Amino acid sequence: MEHMRRVAYETVLRACGFASLAIFCVMIGMSFQPKLAFQAGGILTILMSAILMLKAYEARTKDYRRTEMWLYLEKHQRPPAAYAQWASATVLRETYLRFALWTSMIAIVMWVLALMIPITLILR
Repeated sequence: MEHMRRVAYETVLRACGFASLAIFCVMIGMSFQPKLAFQAGGILTILMSAILMLKAYEARTKDYRRTEMWLYLEKHQRPPAAYAQWASATVLRETYLRFALWTSMIAIVMWVLALMIPITLILR
């Protein structure tokens, strides 16, 4: 089960890394207006968090043989078929929700930064 957790963590981390790269590119494109860049980053990060929560909900009923995690498990590391659906769903759900929590915290930081930028300009 721990090996399944590690593989699930790696697959979700890779997907979140690609999404974060896209969000970063959008923010760099808007870097001429920092407030707008952080607002866009906050919105896109909230969207990523919502997608992760949707994936966590979907993980309960998704066929374990059609998950990326299952493809990365070696044949000898895969649990028996009777146990595999529950184990796969549980591990993926926990992993998606953990990443959704982290991305929502990052979104909050971005929104706070977007709110702080005009305040710092006023205080100058």
